[in-house]
Amino acid sequence: MLHFCLTTGTEAQYIAKSGRLSWRKCSFIVTPTSASLPISGQIARTRSFSFPVNMAASMASQAVARGLRGASAKYLFLDKFKCARVSSRRWLNLQEYQSKKLMQESGVTVQRFYVADNPPDALQAAKRLNAKEIVLKAQILAGGRGKGVFSSGLKGGVHLTKDPSVVGELASKMLGYSLTTKQTPKEGVEVKTVMVAEALDITRETYFAILMDRACNGPVMVGSPQGGMDIEEVADKSPELIFKAADQIMRLYDLFLKVDATQVEVNPLGETPEGQVVCFDAKISFDDNAEFRQKAVFALDDMSESDPTETEAAKWDLKYIGLDGNIACFVNGAGLAMATCDIIDLHGGKPANFLDLGGGVKEKQVYEAFKLLTADPKVEAILVNIFGGIVNCAIIANGITKACRELELKVPLVVRLEGTNVQEAKRILSESGLPIVAANDLDDAAKKAVAAITRK
Repeated sequence: MLHFCLTTGTEAQYIAKSGRLSWRKCSFIVTPTSASLPISGQIARTRSFSFPVNMAASMASQAVARGLRGASAKYLFLDKFKCARVSSRRWLNLQEYQSKKLMQESGVTVQRFYVADNPPDALQAAKRLNAKEIVLKAQILAGGRGKGVFSSGLKGGVHLTKDPSVVGELASKMLGYSLTTKQTPKEGVEVKTVMVAEALDITRETYFAILMDRACNGPVMVGSPQGGMDIEEVADKSPELIFKAADQIMRLYDLFLKVDATQVEVNPLGETPEGQVVCFDAKISFDDNAEFRQKAVFALDDMSESDPTETEAAKWDLKYIGLDGNIACFVNGAGLAMATCDIIDLHGGKPANFLDLGGGVKEKQVYEAFKLLTADPKVEAILVNIFGGIVNCAIIANGITKACRELELKVPLVVRLEGTNVQEAKRILSESGLPIVAANDLDDAAKKAVAAITRK
């Protein structure tokens, strides 16, 4: 069973007619019945109901038939009300063509397409499609491709054409060149593959997604219908569309469960003039806890677009994100790491990275973390901020002294430790004979790190 929650912008209109739900200007969210559903309590004029999965999919498809739009990737908005934060942790992301292949294997309807890694193959793919119109898409793990710019000078990572002969030329300006979008680094990402697909006319397009929401303890179906005909008109004039949409949603839900996804997003899910319901764009995200039983899926992982430092950090269970500053941060816990970055900025410094050491730390991890930090030429000082709950401060201290000696640390090091075995940790650092600056608290540590750079 799933939980079906609906709301309206001005007045809840729930009408039961002949056993069929109908609503006007409604948004919907479908969650497990076991969920506490905090969403309902946060939205004015909201009612919720429980239905079997297939009925929930049918109801969702009725909304889809009217035209679902919107929905943020980070926050879900039902009408104008902020309702639920999606906090899925995305570890593995697939290219669009890879997600579409998984959908095909689950019986989901997608456009006909081919993948090419050189211009001649792209040209041959366009000819094989024999379509009225062709769409050529650069394949990178970033959004905003349509408005991106290539280092070759070509504008746009998505191109439509009715002439197959130009596909090879377009591909030659994409493949091997960097594509810069609002979601890529400044230098862009090199395009190694392109997808050549059949372009279909869309008479009605919608947004649809299935997400794993921790607050609801399970998967959530999300959409936000706007415009379009009343559902009664759709049911009367195109009843087959509702059944086709329901079938596609059920297949997407089956795929979501089968591959242990945290998100299956289709934007748009569209209707063609022939009445076919097609998934035009696909994004599937996974939790790496599923890797042990999803070997085939995780074998698709393309590491070439990943930051080498982030990839190396992941080998040691370190969460690393590079930033533009010059004060390296070495912290345990994501919240504390963000607070550390903020307070460095508050005192006039700029963090060089976000590094979360996590719990269950070993000396080797500390050493490897220091290797990563000192390899960054921008780093002019290092700030260690550890609050030892699970983490043993003495292990951190031993790792720090080993790293300082073996790596011959040449930048100022400020250390703030608090918590488990902190007195032993302070003794290790003070007796090491190393030029380590001790700090009493986070504020003191940030001031000393900024001052260390200022003095240089």
